[in-house]
Amino acid sequence: MPIRLACLDLAGTTIGDIAMVERAFADAIATQGIVPGTGAYARAMVHVHRSRGCPTIEVFRGIFPDNEAQAQAANLTFERSYQGAIGRAGLVPAPGVMEALDDLRDAGVKVCLTTGFSRAMLGGVLEALSWSGKVDLALSPEDTGRGRPMPDMVLAAVLRLGIEDVRQVAVAGDSESDMICGRRAGASVIAGVLTGVHSRERLLKGGATHLVGSVADLPALLLGGRPLQPTAASAAL
Repeated sequence: MPIRLACLDLAGTTIGDIAMVERAFADAIATQGIVPGTGAYARAMVHVHRSRGCPTIEVFRGIFPDNEAQAQAANLTFERSYQGAIGRAGLVPAPGVMEALDDLRDAGVKVCLTTGFSRAMLGGVLEALSWSGKVDLALSPEDTGRGRPMPDMVLAAVLRLGIEDVRQVAVAGDSESDMICGRRAGASVIAGVLTGVHSRERLLKGGATHLVGSVADLPALLLGGRPLQPTAASAAL
């Protein structure tokens, strides 16, 4: 069944902003009294790394499980820090992303961007990149009720973009939560992108059916020009 919809993660997958995101998380945690050089800071950053791809507010709720006000304050600092970094340095698409987006859409594949950022942050990212005409849809957890690893954003894209069958969907991202989301949504292609935060082992554990070096490899995988080989683990998924 041909792919008709590609759901692509944002940070670390289609844009090269890993360091900016990590810095924003560190800034946010520090404002809540968890500072570098302490065991608490090390544990918090391990949690951040493991939770990448999930809604940012949920990441902070995991760090501050008994204090919603503290989690909300940290999330607000995260957004301010990240937006400030965008203002200073701008955002750069990952190599080959623009060409890949054009190739997919020229072939009739609709493109939806998904993220763990809030709707306000997602809007700021799209504005900074001038991508309003490059994708068909962009969704945040606020738009669908639940973020990754739940399948809601992918399933919402299926409904909003008129896709007939979830087997016509490909999901691509750099985190384990992206892979779990794609698997739960029933996507036939779940591509782990090796430009981001999680290792190939974590991506396979999450349910990746394929591994690609970058988003630039997706048109070859999805359009059948010269398909990349499925991972060895995909037969067991």
